[in-house]
Amino acid sequence: MEEEKEELQYHHTMPIQLRWNDVDRFGHVNNEVYFSFYDLGKSQYFAHVCPHVNWRNYGIVAVHVQADFLSQIYETDHIAVQTAVTEIGNKSFHLSQRVIDLDTGEVKCKGMSVMVTYDLIAHESMPLKQEWIEAICRFEGKDVRRNQRKPLEL
Repeated sequence: MEEEKEELQYHHTMPIQLRWNDVDRFGHVNNEVYFSFYDLGKSQYFAHVCPHVNWRNYGIVAVHVQADFLSQIYETDHIAVQTAVTEIGNKSFHLSQRVIDLDTGEVKCKGMSVMVTYDLIAHESMPLKQEWIEAICRFEGKDVRRNQRKPLEL
């Protein structure tokens, strides 16, 4: 029996101000700029969800990024990037992001990345700290740990 996949809920939305240099000569946002939108969304997500992390000692690095460009963004559009953590492993986690038109709700681009937590002092990957995992699960409103079968008690 196939398991029904629940629709992803985005609890973090960050409006994006388009800059003059985001738009190419064809009058729309260049594809490479979407990744800077995703970076802004990631940064704000973790600043909000895990505000007490010492980012001088710990980092989060992308090891895989993919995007599906669905519709053009023009310089007059009002957009936002939405971010959700969808799965947490031991040292890595999956982020789902999308850029939406705030006026119409249209999804302009969907992206997914695999992120790894990194110890900036030891210069090596590291397991996610338990307090980060708990904060992310609380924010997402569900247990997003990989291979977790029982409810998360927070």
